[in-house]
Amino acid sequence: MDISLPQAYLLGLILLLGVVAVVVGRQVWRVRQDEVRLTSLERDCNGPSTDSASLYELGSVQLNKRLYGQAVATLKRAVKQADQEPPEAQALIQNALGFSLAAQQNHAEAVRHYRIALRAKPDYPVALNNLAYSLEKQLKQGESIELYRQVLKLEPSNRTAGRRLKLLSPEG
Repeated sequence: MDISLPQAYLLGLILLLGVVAVVVGRQVWRVRQDEVRLTSLERDCNGPSTDSASLYELGSVQLNKRLYGQAVATLKRAVKQADQEPPEAQALIQNALGFSLAAQQNHAEAVRHYRIALRAKPDYPVALNNLAYSLEKQLKQGESIELYRQVLKLEPSNRTAGRRLKLLSPEG
């Protein structure tokens, strides 16, 4: 069976459209799942006595959806509820709150929450990385460089810290 050039072109186009349809369909499915999860968590976290883990989960979904203002409010509620949580959980909540604030360009307040996270869990590479970035945004390169080096001591394969360090420090 010989396929002419127009037929091959048409088959290729149909195949390409099929691949695009699958990719778009998966993205729509993910967005829809996030919307359903967000709605469910918002409903579940409506009461004043919601636990910090549920609030953290809601804040994380809000962060994923780039609802930074809502995430800040939710994570501040989680911080208030987290007194009895283990230090690792408190560090996660404080880091997420810092990230939400940094996303709103409030780096001074973000730094405060990253430092609280690091008091709860000193060897927390994500919080160290985030703190270094916020300090970098505040033009405190010396401190940023030192923090990126600490991250690389904890995680030698951390590409973010490696790239930022190369940009800030000629000797890397």
